[in-house]
Amino acid sequence: MSAGAERAAERRPPGRRQVRLGAHFPGVNATSVWSDPASGSHIDFSSFVHMARTAERSRFDFFFLAEGLRLREKKGRIHDLDVVGRPDTLAVLAALSAVTEHLGLVGTLTTTYNEPYEVARQLATLDHLSGGRAGWNAVTSPDAFTGANFRRGGFLDRADRYDRAAEFVTVVRSLWRSWGVDDLVADTDGARFVRDVEVGAFSHRGRHFDVEGHFPLPRSPQVEPVVLQAGDSDAGRAFGATHADGIFTLARGLDEARAFSADLKGRAAAAGRDPDHLLILPAATFALGDTTEEAERHAAEVRRAQVSGATALQFLERFYNRDLSSYDPDGPLPDVEPLPEPEDPLLVQGQVVPTVDVVAQVREWRELAAAKGLSLRDLVVEVSARQTFVGTAAEIAEQIDHRVQTGAADGFILVPHLSPGGLDELAERVVPLLQERGSVPASYTGRTLRENLGLPAEPPVRNRP
Repeated sequence: MSAGAERAAERRPPGRRQVRLGAHFPGVNATSVWSDPASGSHIDFSSFVHMARTAERSRFDFFFLAEGLRLREKKGRIHDLDVVGRPDTLAVLAALSAVTEHLGLVGTLTTTYNEPYEVARQLATLDHLSGGRAGWNAVTSPDAFTGANFRRGGFLDRADRYDRAAEFVTVVRSLWRSWGVDDLVADTDGARFVRDVEVGAFSHRGRHFDVEGHFPLPRSPQVEPVVLQAGDSDAGRAFGATHADGIFTLARGLDEARAFSADLKGRAAAAGRDPDHLLILPAATFALGDTTEEAERHAAEVRRAQVSGATALQFLERFYNRDLSSYDPDGPLPDVEPLPEPEDPLLVQGQVVPTVDVVAQVREWRELAAAKGLSLRDLVVEVSARQTFVGTAAEIAEQIDHRVQTGAADGFILVPHLSPGGLDELAERVVPLLQERGSVPASYTGRTLRENLGLPAEPPVRNRP
């Protein structure tokens, strides 16, 4: 870190909000440009190590890994963004714990197709292995296509998914706390033993889970690994405000982001929680340049690369509910109307169906395409691919800091479009400027992920079954 950053940290103005930073290894999603010559493997361990060490050098709070339980398909064929595979989240994070010292390790695990006992044991193990750096992004899975990979199959209705998720997190937390603080003690010879045969005992009877036994691990360094949640619906917000330490959400415009943050913090307060202990952490993309103009050109090039012709057609098919493969991506928008119901419910599998009025949305897009002379692909680039932060290093540092200082977010989970080196330039050029402002510490200040995020070192007891 620069001497300027260290001096700035020492003279940080009272009340200045800290910018919390996560590094998202993008894997295969809408932001990735795996066809770029600079893109590396999404499977080789060296790729994960590169990004994690970059993040740790720049004092990011955590490394974030999503979960992919099934590759997206269209009529039985793998979509062009999903050809590189998705390794198991926990195996990668456990391996990264051996090559990092301070960086938090957060992974997505669904509450729909897992069981509380196994998730509690896996995350407690990761927390012990890493010395208190584990985190869990608890999500629900929405589609039967993914469920086909599991014995139970199918999927739950939205209300049931969140009901199961709430019970799931409650049970997991009770398992993590089933050992008391003094249950593992030493005798006069230094041997360690369990004080009471009831240590780790648990029993839960609920709508979704019926579990009983003894948890095999003592309390981990954080007692409870940090829990994030991703869900923007009303049910998702209610669940996150009650159960989560942080909300992984979509990037929004400034005013909308402030309203979202205020809503979640208000819900947390209504649930009897300290709203400062619920962190709002949007996913954010970026395009950096030596000048504003260069950054904007770079952003436009990346957006174009993110939306191939096949991607553009697939994006619109979710709204038209029709097979559009006969249309030219570089031609005009389809001259047909959206269908109220999909003609083939298996047309696009593995993606969330839009909840907006698709007829009104398509009408709006037609007007936009006509006004700007946009082709089908141009339109999709215009409406779906947009970086959160674009500019020089100083401009992006200002944009990030302004959002946090004005309450639109508590930090960001930064998602590069390239793996593994897509985070390098931002980490080297933007983060030092945030450190000079006093918004990012020059060194890790806590022992655990929970402490580095400014959360209580000893989380309050809650969500007991």
